[in-house]
Amino acid sequence: MTTRLLALSMVIALFGALTAIALADVGFIGILAPHFQSWGAGQVLADLVILALLSCIWMVRDASARGLNAWPFVLVTLVAGSFGPLFYLVVRERRATRPLVTAG
Repeated sequence: MTTRLLALSMVIALFGALTAIALADVGFIGILAPHFQSWGAGQVLADLVILALLSCIWMVRDASARGLNAWPFVLVTLVAGSFGPLFYLVVRERRATRPLVTAG
């Protein structure tokens, strides 16, 4: 396992744990509701939406150049935020470190 894969795995595990704790504590609506209670919180939500959309555009373009299918990761991004790009980076890294198989 490369250092990048190890780092990505750690981020996914820690962020996944934080997400699970937050969901267990306040639920999905409880995570979103505070973003509609002030202009500052609304700005943070808008920022995250813009970042998610830019991530989707990047994944589609990068995946096309690498011969990957980005659409499952785009869907995960639209449903679960940062998990989409994080999982895409894992797949991208694993594919880049996989040895080439030659015929013959």
